[in-house]
Amino acid sequence: MLFRSRHADQYTSQSQTTASEDSCQGCLVSTISRPPGPPHNSMIRNLAGPQIGDNLLKPLVNHPDQGVDDMAYKVTINGQSHTVDVPAEMPLLWVLRDVLKMKGTKFGCGIGACGACTVQLGGRPVRACQTQISRVNAEVTTIEGLSANGTHPLQKAWLDLDVPQCGYCQAGQLMSAAALLVNKPKPTDADIDAAMSGNVCRCGTYLRIREAIHLAANGGRKA
Repeated sequence: MLFRSRHADQYTSQSQTTASEDSCQGCLVSTISRPPGPPHNSMIRNLAGPQIGDNLLKPLVNHPDQGVDDMAYKVTINGQSHTVDVPAEMPLLWVLRDVLKMKGTKFGCGIGACGACTVQLGGRPVRACQTQISRVNAEVTTIEGLSANGTHPLQKAWLDLDVPQCGYCQAGQLMSAAALLVNKPKPTDADIDAAMSGNVCRCGTYLRIREAIHLAANGGRKA
């Protein structure tokens, strides 16, 4: 279910964002004017993706009227502290895109099934469209925080192997891949398939994504 509040008008128009306002050179994402269509069937298992633990889901504050009034929440994103005055139930995705104007994280399905909006919460990949701002109490890392100038090993591997086609899903793909390499610096094919199973690519670039992850894990050297 898409978020509804007094902000609803601006959310219902998110799928119509333009390429100029939605570009993210650092994340190597070529944007389009609307979210992708039906998902490709390959590598789709556990579509909801990784689940975040209860220790990352404790409310920052107790608020008897959550969802009614705006209130201030402090959140650390890419190493910088931000205070946002928003409803408790606002998804992190819209805090990033609409409030903080960080357009790298994409809106895809709105139900946590496609992975386009993946960010890291406390180092773990989560779906920003399903994570309420009131339940964020760990540092958030977005595609903008992966590297300052596109030099993360994964971003370089993505370029070397021409991974993106339409590019819409690639920010989420990169964030899931980055979390994988932190936990498993030398992943197997099975490790990659499991970690990336919640990220859907309508262009079917799964084999190149897997190859790029191996390339990054190998220091940019092809096996």
